[in-house]
Amino acid sequence: MDWLHIHRGDAPLVVSIPHAGTEISPDLEPRLVSPWLARKDADWWMERLYDFAGGLGATVVHTGVSRTVIDVNRDPSGVSLYPGQATTGLCPTDTFDGEPLYLDGQEPTEAEIAVRRERFFDPYHAALRGELDRLRGLHGKVVLYDAHSIRSRAPRLFDGELPQFNVGTNSGASCAPALTAAVEAACDATGLPRVTDGRFKGGWITRHYGRPDTGVHAVQMELACRGYIDEPPALTPDSWPTPYHPPRAAPLREALTDVLKACLAFAQA
Repeated sequence: MDWLHIHRGDAPLVVSIPHAGTEISPDLEPRLVSPWLARKDADWWMERLYDFAGGLGATVVHTGVSRTVIDVNRDPSGVSLYPGQATTGLCPTDTFDGEPLYLDGQEPTEAEIAVRRERFFDPYHAALRGELDRLRGLHGKVVLYDAHSIRSRAPRLFDGELPQFNVGTNSGASCAPALTAAVEAACDATGLPRVTDGRFKGGWITRHYGRPDTGVHAVQMELACRGYIDEPPALTPDSWPTPYHPPRAAPLREALTDVLKACLAFAQA
């Protein structure tokens, strides 16, 4: 499966990158309003931002498939993770801004969604489960760190400007309080704004795998994109995505290194 990328390490840490993919099959593109729109909400450059994780001994799992094809961080039953709030589904039909992704009558059918789930969703989660089980065999406890980013302003999803660091623990259910505190401390040391269990409490990955009583502690990190790329005032095919910006990203990478080291220290304690 050339779309599924796994870097194996032996440290008690799995980094999941579920939304950085941009691959869309050629047969699907004619059904879309535009390929650019279908890639607009990707978590841009996450695999580059976190390319240091393997050097810490972490296992990294990420998919190259666009979330427009299937979102591996949504409940496969179709139940909303944020009832009453705007969100996107297992096979999204609109963008974060409410723009339709598909031409009229071209939305995926239930049968097609089932095929996409079998082809992409299930293997991604089989990989995550396999790596967590492998590492649980080596360590007393393991941290699953789900890595995300989103532009700083998305009015349909949240008001105003998003904090730089958005930590999600499913309201404390997905990990021990000590892990939450360690991640918060690493974020707060930067002096940049941070919130825990605010608009983003953790997606299906965090909620499904985070079982502290079994030794698996899951935490989601949603970053505001401004920490590592320039954000244009308006998103157009000519302005978005902006290139990865190494000088801008450098301080954030240092902070994220401290965050992952905090996760490792918790797991190894």
